[in-house]
Amino acid sequence: MTDPINLTRLPSGLTIVTERMERVETVSFGAYVSTGTRDETAEENGVSHFLEHMAFKGTTSRSALQIAEEIENVGGHINAYTAREQTAFYVKLLKENMDLGVDIIGDILTHSTFDPTEIERERGVILQEIGQANDTPDDVVFDHFQATAFPDQPMGRPTLGTEDLIQSMSRDTLMSYMRTHYTAENMVVAAAGNLHHEDVVERVQRHFADLPLTSQIPTPPSLYGGGEFRQEKDLDQAHVVLGFPSVGYNDPDYYATLLLSMVLGGGMSSRLFQEIREKRGLVYSVYSFSAPFIDGGLFGIYAGTGEKQCAELVPVTLEELRKVQLSVGQDELLRARAQLKASLLMSLESTGSRCEQIARQLQLFGRIIPVAETVARVEAVTPADICRVAGRIFTQQPTLAALGPVSHVLPLNTIAEKLAA
Repeated sequence: MTDPINLTRLPSGLTIVTERMERVETVSFGAYVSTGTRDETAEENGVSHFLEHMAFKGTTSRSALQIAEEIENVGGHINAYTAREQTAFYVKLLKENMDLGVDIIGDILTHSTFDPTEIERERGVILQEIGQANDTPDDVVFDHFQATAFPDQPMGRPTLGTEDLIQSMSRDTLMSYMRTHYTAENMVVAAAGNLHHEDVVERVQRHFADLPLTSQIPTPPSLYGGGEFRQEKDLDQAHVVLGFPSVGYNDPDYYATLLLSMVLGGGMSSRLFQEIREKRGLVYSVYSFSAPFIDGGLFGIYAGTGEKQCAELVPVTLEELRKVQLSVGQDELLRARAQLKASLLMSLESTGSRCEQIARQLQLFGRIIPVAETVARVEAVTPADICRVAGRIFTQQPTLAALGPVSHVLPLNTIAEKLAA
């Protein structure tokens, strides 16, 4: 039986990886660039996201309208996203239209014109997006959290950039950043669905031929600082994020940390949800999260609560952080494992998710990790591992971000003292 996953590295350094899924009628195709917010200088913060927007605004052979029409004429879907360590451009189409998808993604990455009129129009769109984010406190509190955890460095800056920087960003800045970061060796092209690897390679060689070669700029390290951000604001709810430095993708405790997040705040049966919402009625929303990076990560808890409930919220949360360091039940572990495995295996049924997953694994680990290997690593985590990892994470310097009517939220030094007790 032939391996459904195939890999080719072109002489230019561009990596092409595909996974054949014979029982579907679609193909997902994407270009995943190993660059994002953490690769930007202070002066160009937001450029990765601006480039993502500009990708669909016209090439030497297609207008912005033609890009949209050509995809939608065949019932396809095209999109992009910007993250702290990656920018992605992807398309999903019926299998017979794959060449069109490869052509358009290749075209926007190699022949975008950056028309000045389109830049000004999109500048306005991004400023609207920033304004919308600023009006969404349960989103903007995470920007404050990130900036406090990683002060005065790229990892702490907002993905959207700031209004002032976007207002002043020039066409030359956009084009220069694209030339130096959107290079063949800094990109993985992936496809998943009803396809043949050789066909994808042939099409990519044609449509991505004009990618610049390597001009790699080293990614700056992330240096966790920690601290407190607190802003009193006239809101109905207080939005609180409490976090800690955590593990990266390649850390031996990566899977134990994911399971810790499931046990602590990963669903309606989790400890935080049951204790804080169900038993005490302190919040509408509470959850934990694990955010790994290539060289570290963050572990955090978010809660949205009323002004009167703030004083009780953080002490109860800290007590749960203390308890999880002492014991985790076998039933909790089994439930967390089931949640994590279900999430993983369900994602394999989507060509889009599978396309992104194989690309990201190559960028992070240099290889495709078999599903059986991932499941085995999840199964190998014990209750003692989760307790140990909780002790590793929750004994470090915390970061607190609080926005809204937050005068009753415990100060950071008190939180640190309680955690150390």
